[in-house]
Amino acid sequence: MLAGVPATALLLSACGKRKASANALKPDARVLALGDSLTFGYGASPETAWPAKLGELTGWQVENAGVNGDTSAGALERLPALLSAGSYDAILIGIGGNDMLRGVSPASTRENLAALIEQARAHTSHVAVLATPAPDAMRAVVGSLSDAPFYEEVVGKSGQALLVAGVYSSVLSDAALRSDRIHANAKGYAKVAEQLAEQLKAAGWR
Repeated sequence: MLAGVPATALLLSACGKRKASANALKPDARVLALGDSLTFGYGASPETAWPAKLGELTGWQVENAGVNGDTSAGALERLPALLSAGSYDAILIGIGGNDMLRGVSPASTRENLAALIEQARAHTSHVAVLATPAPDAMRAVVGSLSDAPFYEEVVGKSGQALLVAGVYSSVLSDAALRSDRIHANAKGYAKVAEQLAEQLKAAGWR
């Protein structure tokens, strides 16, 4: 026993370390990034999309399954084939922006998002959802975008996935990090990867 340190404190410390270790992904983990144009990396080159940059930061093998223009319904249709074709240690879901742009009902998006999480959880316990900001031209101009509320409603309250909040919103609020009003540029995607890596580390994934 360390001098001056109570046995209970040492026990709690040891338990905390075991928990973090058990939750951490292996260094060469296979990670699926499912999403739309923000995952695909629209507005920049493929090697600067955030999945590629996240792989560089973490050492994980991050597969970019982003599709330009995809919706939550489209992602839900695509996910089973992706999961049957490979085994993933973690799944990152970034979808919903096009639902909002096309006027899809929030109820439908919530249902699809919940179904995506359920399917992903059946494949791995490491599931995270990146919240997309609600479209608002005026808030984008003044740099104050905020996440659409349905992410917190579905992900935050379910406890079945990690909610990655404020990443897309903060990056897309900065005109210097955008290629157009709704997409990032190479610097923006690098910033997404950095902030995502930080939140995943805080959650014990790294």
